[in-house]
Amino acid sequence: MDYHWYPGHMTKTIRQMQEDMKLIDLVIEIADARLPRSSRNPDIETLAAGKARMILLNKADLADPEGSEAWRRALEEEGLHPVLIDARKNGSLKSLTPMILKACQEKIERDRRRGIQNRPVRAMVAGIPNVGKSTFINSFAGSAAAKTGNKPGVTRGKQWIRMNKQVELLDTPGLLWPKFEDQEVGKRLAMIGSIRDEVLNTEELSLEVIAFLAGNYPGKLAERYGVSEEEIPADVLTAVGRRRGCLVRGGEIDTEKAARLLLEEFRAGTIGRFTLERP
Repeated sequence: MDYHWYPGHMTKTIRQMQEDMKLIDLVIEIADARLPRSSRNPDIETLAAGKARMILLNKADLADPEGSEAWRRALEEEGLHPVLIDARKNGSLKSLTPMILKACQEKIERDRRRGIQNRPVRAMVAGIPNVGKSTFINSFAGSAAAKTGNKPGVTRGKQWIRMNKQVELLDTPGLLWPKFEDQEVGKRLAMIGSIRDEVLNTEELSLEVIAFLAGNYPGKLAERYGVSEEEIPADVLTAVGRRRGCLVRGGEIDTEKAARLLLEEFRAGTIGRFTLERP
């Protein structure tokens, strides 16, 4: 299966971000804690050259804690000021303003030398679709400041949000790249739901999830569904369908329905907490 999704508005988004970079001091990139490398767009790295950087590893509540800590250390070494968050809970965001100011310390000191006092840090929030940018902004602001949705590509227009006297945020639409050079990246993004299921073969994708879990987190499928992980993925999917009553007329297994169920539970953390790649 070819993992590729690049709506036409993405090219326009890149051009707009290039213009907006002139206005901002800090790029806050939001990535998925389950995929800290694959859920980052290389274009953001290029666009943000010369700007202060911070990376928020969102959905940390769905990621393997051991994997998240390894990623936090690795990204810290890159000077990216990583923070593990669950954007749905504003309690995990309380310490962000001091960290934003720390990331922009050079800029703040430069302003002071020029006699500029108390100018808020202007930060751009960027990331690929469905990593939780709008949810983060809403939680951080304490109100529904940005439009949110649970499908990739909901946020469309540019909007500034004043968080407090010290920070202003610029939201941007989700940004993917034209073609995944590494199809493994596309596959992993599809597994966590960052590519619309409508353009994917969900049965094939569910088999990839089954293979990943059996190879990296043995016992989780057996624990959740009571199936044998020693079978080939297609047989495991059939067994899941049988166990969960995914049937069509005549008593045959509806493998498409079973695939959708498995993907939904994998993405929601119902099966467990997983990190799909390591530093």
